[in-house]
Amino acid sequence: MKLAYWMYTGPAHIGTLRVASSFKNVHAIMHAPLGDDYFNVMRSMLERERNFTPVTASIVDRHVLAQGSQEKVVDNITRKDQELTPDLIVLTPTCTSSILQEDLHNFVERAQMDCQGDILLADVNHYRVNELQAGDRTLEQIVRFYLQKSQKKGELPQEKTPNPSVNIIGISTLGFHNQHDCKELKKLMGDLGIQINLVIPEGASVHELKNLPQAWFNLIPYREIGLMTANYLEAEFGIPYVDITPMGVVNTANCINRIQQVINRLGGNVDYQEFIEEQTLYISQAAWFSRSIDCQNLTGKKAVVFGDNTHAAAMTKILAREMGIHVVWAGTYCKHDSEWFREQVSNYCDEIIVTDDHTEIGNAIARVEPSAIFGTQMERHVGKRLNIPCGVIAAPVHIQDFPVGYKPFMGYEGTNQLVDLVYNSFTLGMEDHLLEIFGGHDTKEVITKGISATSDLNWTKDGLAELNKIPGFVRGKVKRNTEKFARERGLKEINLEVLYAAKETVGV
Repeated sequence: MKLAYWMYTGPAHIGTLRVASSFKNVHAIMHAPLGDDYFNVMRSMLERERNFTPVTASIVDRHVLAQGSQEKVVDNITRKDQELTPDLIVLTPTCTSSILQEDLHNFVERAQMDCQGDILLADVNHYRVNELQAGDRTLEQIVRFYLQKSQKKGELPQEKTPNPSVNIIGISTLGFHNQHDCKELKKLMGDLGIQINLVIPEGASVHELKNLPQAWFNLIPYREIGLMTANYLEAEFGIPYVDITPMGVVNTANCINRIQQVINRLGGNVDYQEFIEEQTLYISQAAWFSRSIDCQNLTGKKAVVFGDNTHAAAMTKILAREMGIHVVWAGTYCKHDSEWFREQVSNYCDEIIVTDDHTEIGNAIARVEPSAIFGTQMERHVGKRLNIPCGVIAAPVHIQDFPVGYKPFMGYEGTNQLVDLVYNSFTLGMEDHLLEIFGGHDTKEVITKGISATSDLNWTKDGLAELNKIPGFVRGKVKRNTEKFARERGLKEINLEVLYAAKETVGV
């Protein structure tokens, strides 16, 4: 375990709480010390929730350490059951409370004796998995629990819906543009004549889960949360799933084609080719934009991509395949699913990086000096320090990346949003020309910053004056290369002579 000020994925209990609080009338109880209970604030702020987040912290304090947690946890569960009458209460420990090694299964069994609703202990190893893996596992656990419960009672519907129908699995609170994507996917399914059977977990009741097997197929828009549930439903009930993320013109068409194959294999008779052609040519602006002079100005521009598997892989393909942009490297922090990522992007970029170390990503960006970055909020911070524009495409994100207006990344409207994001993330045309002439509006302090917040080298007055004569859009690169030149030679001070020597040697 190491201390870090930035993490791409949160601890396991955050994933469990995201899924539990996405369901309707489900309450989560977090067994945690003070400091681990920040989820409520984070969710209410980022999602701009009008109601209280349905999560309670059962605090581990000095009394618990002395006497044990059982009575406190059981009391919290039974109290919330009486006050809120939820359909389900999910109990989750955190990494720190797991150190106590208490028998939480026994706590749940004790509490269930006095509660009207169902009680579940999140079956997640908090030491081995991260937020995304835990969310995926918790969703599958809840679905499995209620389907098996319905089976025992003989309440599972035996027939499929008369017309083609779909379950959309993986839409959750705190997901990157999840609510906007969900609206666009519902519209897309409606245009295809496909009935929405269920959307889980966001907004669904656990009592509706018994209807999952009625759907003809499952759609998994995000690999991070939903795949375990889809695999369980396929193995147990024979429900096929489509896991092609409909981002970009090509992948959206590929997703619809796969849906067509699945429906026709199950006895349907649909042909979506005319729909795909009409949407591609007249609804989405992406295909037109890729042939315009504006997009031709992007051809050969260098970009880097980093994020979760779903968004980083999709964005890499869009940039390289649909817009002619040179992806120098593409990366993901989803180390547990890295083989899939490598297989998806290997033909669309020069290099693949799989890491959850933000410093490694920052250094990789500084090394290649791309024209634009497409990544998380951390890469946006790095881009600001390097004076490189960044489009945010994946969590973790700032509140500004939870837009109030409609901004899907999926479907044909999503392609328009992505075109705008890409085009506005590059410095082009007259802006580029003016930056070269006037150096932009940057101050000296910002202009001379590199990837590090501080420098171990001292710039003399004449060296700094010469550096500030260099056009602003390349000044950061010149500064970093000069400092690298000085460090390699053991120099502690950079004056005019060192700057000229670096220029002659490495062409800074």
